[in-house]
Amino acid sequence: MDTTVDQADFFKTLEEKSDGGTLRGDYSKCDARYVVTQDCSSYTGEQHALWRKLYQRQARLLPGRACELFIESLSKLDAADGIPHLERTNEALHRATGWRLVAVPGLIPDLTFFEHLSERRFPVTVWLREPQEFDYIVEPDIFHDFFGHVPLLFNAVFADHLQQFGKGGLKALRLDALKYLARLYWYTVEFGLIQGPQGLRAYGAGILSSGGEIAYCLSSAKPRRIMLDAERTMRTLYKIDSYQETYFVIRDYQHLFDVTAPDFTPIYERIRNKEALPADSLLPGELNMPPNRESA
Repeated sequence: MDTTVDQADFFKTLEEKSDGGTLRGDYSKCDARYVVTQDCSSYTGEQHALWRKLYQRQARLLPGRACELFIESLSKLDAADGIPHLERTNEALHRATGWRLVAVPGLIPDLTFFEHLSERRFPVTVWLREPQEFDYIVEPDIFHDFFGHVPLLFNAVFADHLQQFGKGGLKALRLDALKYLARLYWYTVEFGLIQGPQGLRAYGAGILSSGGEIAYCLSSAKPRRIMLDAERTMRTLYKIDSYQETYFVIRDYQHLFDVTAPDFTPIYERIRNKEALPADSLLPGELNMPPNRESA
């Protein structure tokens, strides 16, 4: 089955599931911006044990694969022993970059999501996956959101980039261009790679919270690895339930900021009448970077 999509499944809205559908999480207690109180006392001993198991598995995979910034920031979060208390993290995060974490019941509408980002608030889901979902979940849970996303928010350049992305998302909604920006989000914030002195490293949360893709994206010869270009990335389809067929690479976080900060209106207009590119495409003149020298 071809699972390539040209919509942002990551950005599914509650309006599309007005009856609740298969959405995870309890939405009965959220406010108008879908914020809830994280009830830390409700997490069971089994859930904390599952968190520790997830954390330990990913921590073993990080050296030589995750960007150094991620590893350094994660070590300061004191989240290895159980599901973290978001408010405690907020004290250090706000001092570092002015961001705060807000607890949400699960997926939230696009408009609300981008409003939070534009105001330097990162939504973190409060529910944790079940043991049988150890290796794969359909919707982001607290492990994906916290472990995968939060560490890089301690970097000033990345934090500024994500705020600009939030502002850009609000504009993309007005211009009916969300699917293009969603592709850019997917290939950077979720599945981005960065060049480092010792080779390619992962900075995307979808990679860093995955038990298998964190090695595959760097060591397999199968996927493409292409330098990030906003217009090229916005035209590229992606996979939602298999490893990616293409990864886009940044030189550093300033490169990421520079690529995502401009007004995308002219790009949206140029690509509206162009066909989307397959997830495994390589255009003439593009360099397909080789994998790191590591056994897959």
